Amino acid sequence: MLCGEGLFVPLAVDCDLFQEPFHREVAQRKGVKGPSSLDPEVLSVFVPPFVTKEDSQPAAVNCMTLGKNRKRSFRKKRERPRVELGKGVPGGPRGPDPEDVSIPNGVDLLALPQLCFPGGLCVASEPREDCVHFLVLTDVCGNRTYGVVAQYYRPLHDEYCFYNGKTHWEALGPGGSAAGCFVPFAVCVVSRFPYYNALKDCLSCLLTHLKFCKDFEVDNHIKDFAVKLSLIPSPPPGPLHLIFNMKPLQIVFPSRADPESPLIDLDLHLPLLCFRPEKVLQILTCLLTEQRIVFFSSSWALLTLVAECFMAYLHPLQWQHTFVPILSGQMLDFLMAPTSFLMGCHLDHFEEVSKEADGLILINIDNGNITYSNDEEVDVPDIPLLAAQTFIQRVQSLQLHHELDLAHLCTSTDVNEGRASRRAWQQQLNGQIQQLTLQLLVSIFREVKNHLNYEHRVFNSEEFLKTRALGDQQFYKQVLDTYMFHAFLKARLSRRMDAFAQMDLHTQSEEDRINGMLLSPRRPTIEKMASRKSLAPHAAHRRMVVSMPNLHDIAVPELPPRNSSLRKIQTTECGSSRAVLDVPPKSTYTFKIPEIHFPLVAQCVQAFYADCVAQLSKAMGSLAPENSVLLARYFYLRGLVQLMQGQLLGALLDFQSLYKTDVRVFPADLVQTTVESLSTPERTQAECMPELRRLISEVMDRPVDAPKADDRVKNFELPRKHMQLDDFVKRVQESGIVKDSGVIHRLFEALTVGHQKQIDPETFKDFYNCWKEAEAEAQEVSLPLSVMEQLDKNECVYKLSRSVKTNHGVGKIAMTQKRLFLLTEGRPGYVEISTFRNIEDVRSTMATFLLLRIPMLKIKMASKKEVFEANLKTECDLWHLMVKEMWAGRKLADDHKDPQYVQQALTHVLLMDAVVGTLQSPGAIYAASKLSYFDRMKNEMPMAVPKTTSETLKHKINPSAGETAPRAVDALLYTPGHLDPAEKVEDAHPKLWCALDEGKVIVFDASSWTIHQHCFRVGTSRLNCMVMAEQSQVWVGSEDSVIYIINVHSMSCNKQLTDHRSSITGLAVQDGVQAPSTVYSCSADGMVLAWNASSLRVTSRFQVPSGGLLAIRLHDGRLWCCTGDSILVVNMNGSPCQELKIDGSFKETGTSFLGFQLMPEQEQLWVACAGYPDVYVWSLQDLAQPPQRIHLQDCSEINCMIRVKKQIWVGATGLSQGRLKGKIYVMDAERRTVEKELVAHADTVKTLCSAEDRYVLSGAGREEGKIAIWKVE
Repeated sequence: MLCGEGLFVPLAVDCDLFQEPFHREVAQRKGVKGPSSLDPEVLSVFVPPFVTKEDSQPAAVNCMTLGKNRKRSFRKKRERPRVELGKGVPGGPRGPDPEDVSIPNGVDLLALPQLCFPGGLCVASEPREDCVHFLVLTDVCGNRTYGVVAQYYRPLHDEYCFYNGKTHWEALGPGGSAAGCFVPFAVCVVSRFPYYNALKDCLSCLLTHLKFCKDFEVDNHIKDFAVKLSLIPSPPPGPLHLIFNMKPLQIVFPSRADPESPLIDLDLHLPLLCFRPEKVLQILTCLLTEQRIVFFSSSWALLTLVAECFMAYLHPLQWQHTFVPILSGQMLDFLMAPTSFLMGCHLDHFEEVSKEADGLILINIDNGNITYSNDEEVDVPDIPLLAAQTFIQRVQSLQLHHELDLAHLCTSTDVNEGRASRRAWQQQLNGQIQQLTLQLLVSIFREVKNHLNYEHRVFNSEEFLKTRALGDQQFYKQVLDTYMFHAFLKARLSRRMDAFAQMDLHTQSEEDRINGMLLSPRRPTIEKMASRKSLAPHAAHRRMVVSMPNLHDIAVPELPPRNSSLRKIQTTECGSSRAVLDVPPKSTYTFKIPEIHFPLVAQCVQAFYADCVAQLSKAMGSLAPENSVLLARYFYLRGLVQLMQGQLLGALLDFQSLYKTDVRVFPADLVQTTVESLSTPERTQAECMPELRRLISEVMDRPVDAPKADDRVKNFELPRKHMQLDDFVKRVQESGIVKDSGVIHRLFEALTVGHQKQIDPETFKDFYNCWKEAEAEAQEVSLPLSVMEQLDKNECVYKLSRSVKTNHGVGKIAMTQKRLFLLTEGRPGYVEISTFRNIEDVRSTMATFLLLRIPMLKIKMASKKEVFEANLKTECDLWHLMVKEMWAGRKLADDHKDPQYVQQALTHVLLMDAVVGTLQSPGAIYAASKLSYFDRMKNEMPMAVPKTTSETLKHKINPSAGETAPRAVDALLYTPGHLDPAEKVEDAHPKLWCALDEGKVIVFDASSWTIHQHCFRVGTSRLNCMVMAEQSQVWVGSEDSVIYIINVHSMSCNKQLTDHRSSITGLAVQDGVQAPSTVYSCSADGMVLAWNASSLRVTSRFQVPSGGLLAIRLHDGRLWCCTGDSILVVNMNGSPCQELKIDGSFKETGTSFLGFQLMPEQEQLWVACAGYPDVYVWSLQDLAQPPQRIHLQDCSEINCMIRVKKQIWVGATGLSQGRLKGKIYVMDAERRTVEKELVAHADTVKTLCSAEDRYVLSGAGREEGKIAIWKVE
């Protein structure tokens, strides 16, 4: 019997594939009947390359030459060969070294025959149906290869048969005869990719030839089959599938959806046909808790397919343990392994396994039952109830039967047409099932992120478990201890934007989106409290104790609508995050592989490669430039084919094009190997090509052994030794209580008042417990519906006093982020005390009652004559501190239009409460007063916001919310909303793009000032400039000389322009009326490039003679370039027209131009100079005339300037009330005077941008790190 093995794909998606021999081997197994046993025997193995230029000997290896020592050698680890000359696939001058390519890694010829005939061998008296089953082979490193085995029967001729010209059949015995006997054969193809359906179809086509050919012809048929497979490239991740003609069928090789997704080439609904949804959930629980699992079935094929389906259901979580979906009868002892595993056995072994092994989960695929070995009860918890109920409802809504969709259609008379229809239906169903299982995982693990500390890579498992419903805790306790969950945590802490993170983002509610900006609410909002009441009769109570960083309030709704939004788009309220996500099927495309011509000689193979290149080039020529996703796949495939042809420079050019189309599929390792293999003439030629020069330098500069980042996950533990300030800051951040370093410094001062400046472990433990107890108590607050109706839906109860006597009756005083109210006792009622904005005075006094002096809190309101009084007794001093701090925070928030002050005040208040509970000493109130930061600021440094500033300022947002310290805002871009029917409504909102340091970009929804897209990276360097092109692209210029292009619809950055050699300093867009827009980019070395925004090709380039470009502007069909020493006006081809040089008065101080703005209507050129507090205005009619100088009062230096209507806004650093502040000067262009002087930020103003000429947005330096929104008059 023969077995074929092969590492599928000579042209693979993986970056390292070109470094490996293109293993594809096909061999055939034949059952041999001997006197005592029937054992499978390897007859031949076929591996590529089948023919080389030097040697055309066949690659078939006779089984008689495969001795035991040779077989063992196949299992040894081999080093990967390098690309070198003269060896490879036939006809190619270059290719991988064919040395030692007999058997692929991880394939053992000793064990493989058993797996090809897992049920044993038997000679049949009559022919049997052909059948297929599937294998998963794992090497010692855990790398998997996949096998597809086709079994078929051939009639046995009398006495013997010839195979490959040699006798291979022994006499059946004395008087034996072969007449009427049918012998089993098997053909196995082994691939590095799980192409189950595709290879099953291929083998089905092969069997149509093998069953009727002569024995001596079998070898040639299998070899031809192997050659075809060895020449088919594996498609890169994305929407492009490959079609190959394997007569009589058209075979489709699908691609992965994206680089992070698994390859799915099987029917994912098979488990849903075999098991009820409840059983599917039970099996998923067994996998998530890493049990010892055994599948059973009478169908060998179903064992692997069902097991692989469950692996796909877990994505992006991955099974970390042994995975052997098929065990032959001789391998049953594997089930005695003590560790977790997933294995599969034939149903005939069910009773034997059930009795002999302990602690196994036995899953019968045939009848859909789940039992335990030895009738023992294995501790398998239930999946969380709410997630389970939602999953079952979604599964029941699926259409699992293709026949129902075909009932109204005529029967297709074309077999390939019918298969295509079935494949399209299956692809859509697979997508629905993947979305459904992914939603299940997101609903189970969504709140894990609330208990992560990203800076120190800490997960607070204890606090997370406290937030789980009582009935779900056993499930989570077991899951949290698994290798699978640990790997999941690593991905979360690395902020990997995988399928889980994307689904989490897309299914979050509007409230979750707001809270995402603020990290996490510490308390349930009134809206959640009300929903909890409505669900109380139907669901178990969940105690939510979320304790992540700084408290933040949803303050935008408190502002007038016109202040909180640039443009409002009315939308209907979306469903909850538990609703079924309606994901339209993704478009897929196909590319047909050319026919392969025989005989197998170098000329035929080269002709095949040439046909591939020609057809790929033709397909690329018919594509629109904006279809970059599909274009990238064609570039990738053509590059691989050119590598096989030996056209290395052509291949590198195609791979270089991936930067401009989809950098996600760029094969970095393959490119490096190719560059290293270039000959000296080729290297010289490549260095002369601008497109390849940078690519080669980057490849050669890559560190050989880059240090691996520490990705360990730590579980939060209370400290065991005394802590100095730095260690205390780290511990508090790890605990998830507070992240802001400044607040933690104040907390350290409070806890060490009157003591040595260190904190002992007991004090920290007491503080931590006080904080958590206060959180838990607030979570348990249950307000009557009549009370909740009086509050805003986003309000949270942060503090509740004991029952006290007040001048409005007896009750408890409650504090939210907005107000104080009394929750009256007896018949629960609501009495509003005051909003913090309405407080006029707060005092703590002593009231005399008989001989007692009782502490009393008095609150005077601006709108009422009556003073609220409460006998708070021992709580009075603490409430006095807390109310004053909230009052001060509210006033600062109103003055500065910055709701962050209220959030910080809330943090101070809750920390005060925890400090008093921790210290429990007479000095506790004094210690807590160290956290009265805003109250002290109001009393000691009363600085009123200037009236002009207050009237012009509309709002402030903080892109550094949740960070340990503020980050500088390096660049801002506003993009208007566009109502595209293909987009979600929220995606059509206007957006604010904010570039922070280290290549971070945060996107705000400019209709609500909430975060639309959490921080993602575009490189790791500072970002200098941003523009929008074609209404769908945001171009970002970086210090690392790369232009990154973000797709505004998918919010992904998959394109990079790498033609510059120095820091990108400016971008300008020339919108085309009918033609695509042109984007001009400039770099610090003086290079200017013009780009076609659609094709991303450079249409022209020129060098500015003086170099040092700082900025460019488009005006009147010309480019204005600021070089520091001059402002140069050039034509679009780079020829100079006019130049404005710094005159002698400037040169005396060694200054340079900093930036400029053009005012076409007024024919003015406004210029700022480095180190000067002045703005200079030239007339465009005559630049030779001296400029008018406009001095900016109390200005130290200018940083940026923009044009808005007939105004120039200048961002600067200047003095205000004796301190350096970030200031904005608003200047009238016609009168050339300063209209307004705005005190914008506590730090310098680094960047300005305009929003539809209605608003101006300013970004501050790293001391403040906030964005201010200003109204344009």
